[in-house]
Amino acid sequence: MIVEVYAEHPEPRKIRKAVEALRDGQVIAYPTDTAYALGCDLHNKAAIERLYQIKGMDRHQPLAFLCGDLSQVAKYVVVDQPAYRLLKRKLPGPYTFILEATREVPKHLHSRRKTVGIRVPAHPLPIALVTELGHPVLATTAARHGAEPLLDAHDISLTFPDLGLILDGGIGSSALTTVVDLTQQLVVRQGAGSIDDLF
Repeated sequence: MIVEVYAEHPEPRKIRKAVEALRDGQVIAYPTDTAYALGCDLHNKAAIERLYQIKGMDRHQPLAFLCGDLSQVAKYVVVDQPAYRLLKRKLPGPYTFILEATREVPKHLHSRRKTVGIRVPAHPLPIALVTELGHPVLATTAARHGAEPLLDAHDISLTFPDLGLILDGGIGSSALTTVVDLTQQLVVRQGAGSIDDLF
């Protein structure tokens, strides 16, 4: 189901509808400050499996925690002073930062390296989703694994017919986040976020 939404000032009723779908274990699509994303509730194991299946992605590929703000970030990853200063400077923004996971991360989401990718998008719609849900959304780019991001809700609907809901905020971006592993001081992927003053 495609639900048109005013991306800059999303209607609370439509956000609630999307959150109901998340709580019901469905996978949804929504716009962000970079590409459209697919997301599910991080506490729902069946929904996570569905997200991997829909995306056509290997179970060992990590998903990002989409958080509402830095205080929520600090609940799920270990943030020391240097990392906090960097996150405060760069977030909200087009970055995914990999940090050591805390015990708040559900066991079924722990990678072998016990790290988690977190992101706080500079976009009101995903922030509204996370705020209404009350905890992070597990997120990945709205594209088949290895393919270019899909820019339009109708293309997303055709590619992923099993989605519970698509929030249509208009034509999206093809940009991806810049992925930075702060446990190794390493840029994993250069995307929309500048890497000039990271380290």
